[in-house]
Amino acid sequence: MMFKFTPIILIFISQLALSQVENSECGSLKNGFGPYDYRTERGASLNLVESAHFTQQVEMLMNATTGYIGGDIDYTLRAFPNHHRALMTVMRYGEKTKSTKPPHMQYTVECYFDRAIRFRPDDAITRMIYSMYLAKNNRAPEAIQQLDIAADGAETQENPFAHYNLGLNYFDLKDYDKAAIQAHKAYNMGFPQTALKEKLKSVGKWTESETEPPNTSTSAPTPSN
Repeated sequence: MMFKFTPIILIFISQLALSQVENSECGSLKNGFGPYDYRTERGASLNLVESAHFTQQVEMLMNATTGYIGGDIDYTLRAFPNHHRALMTVMRYGEKTKSTKPPHMQYTVECYFDRAIRFRPDDAITRMIYSMYLAKNNRAPEAIQQLDIAADGAETQENPFAHYNLGLNYFDLKDYDKAAIQAHKAYNMGFPQTALKEKLKSVGKWTESETEPPNTSTSAPTPSN
């Protein structure tokens, strides 16, 4: 018996195969230590990894603690795939070495973002950092896509800092309308910094919030004598 595949099924199969290849290239998330969520695991496990592998010297790309800077960053990101500061560091390390796969690292820079997102797809900060990486590599549409996903996730959180940073990232990508939306959300939650507002004003994309309730008070009638 011969089976006929519809175009939709064929697309699904090809996407699944591609995903498996990408995951294979970027490695399994299984690890001898962890993996742990950087957002929630702030105890002994994080202290152990940071004191042994992700010291200030490693973060500044100056000196390794266990032989090689790349090895220390790699260990950190295998134990904590969404370690935000380590993701920023691996991005800078790639820029410094002018390599998509810096020395003594198991994966490419982009693979570490792939791993972080597979590990915790709802981590908005990870997606913002990845968006920065994509923007630096002239991949603006993909960068905006990552910000859009992060913005959807931020809707469920009362976090003005997240909305503010999303606004800054949208602004840098010249998506001023989305930057303004995130700015209003941050300011309506009481965020104090005004730099984003000033940036939007400089390109004529700032309007005062329309969410403030209108003044509906009326004057009391003057009593007659």
